[in-house]
Amino acid sequence: MIRIDLHMHTWFSGDATISPKLIVEELHAHSFIKGVAITDHDTLQGYFHARKLAVAYEDILVIPGIEVTTQQGHINILGIEEKPTHLSSVESVVDFAKERNGTIIIPHPYRELGLGDVARNIQADAVEVLNAYSTGKENEMAQELAKAKGLPGVAGSDAHTPEYMWAMYTKIKAEPNVDDVLEAIKRGLVQVASEKPGKATI
Repeated sequence: MIRIDLHMHTWFSGDATISPKLIVEELHAHSFIKGVAITDHDTLQGYFHARKLAVAYEDILVIPGIEVTTQQGHINILGIEEKPTHLSSVESVVDFAKERNGTIIIPHPYRELGLGDVARNIQADAVEVLNAYSTGKENEMAQELAKAKGLPGVAGSDAHTPEYMWAMYTKIKAEPNVDDVLEAIKRGLVQVASEKPGKATI
């Protein structure tokens, strides 16, 4: 079992203030959350910096990720180390991810910049059902979406500032390596949890 915050931003996102160094140091110091997916907006630079820093610690896991902006809304891809280029539709991003065996997560579907009901027609591996920046109602709607699609529900803080780091996370029945974690997500071996209150929780 490993506990992972599956949605976190660094200052490479442009709208966040968290340094990769702070993420790695806090992850190492945390008593039970030992994994993080760096999901910056349309860039992998935060992940690459965090990965270099994480080499110094044997007890933490940093997962490559990216939150891609499409015309319909945002979509997260985990497990790949390249970003889509010149892709405007969510369908093209999904195809890009599948060609590279990436793990596709629908983040905050009913919050601003979420996919909304467009997500019902998207082939994904999981839905983010607990997000620290979403309201209780928005998280409930995301949970209903996951149920309707028969997909696992995952959680992430979506932290852009330090006070939201680790607010919400996912318990995953997996060994502490990227491939095993991503396979466990796809198999639904997950449970969402909250350490700190966000706007609201479900």
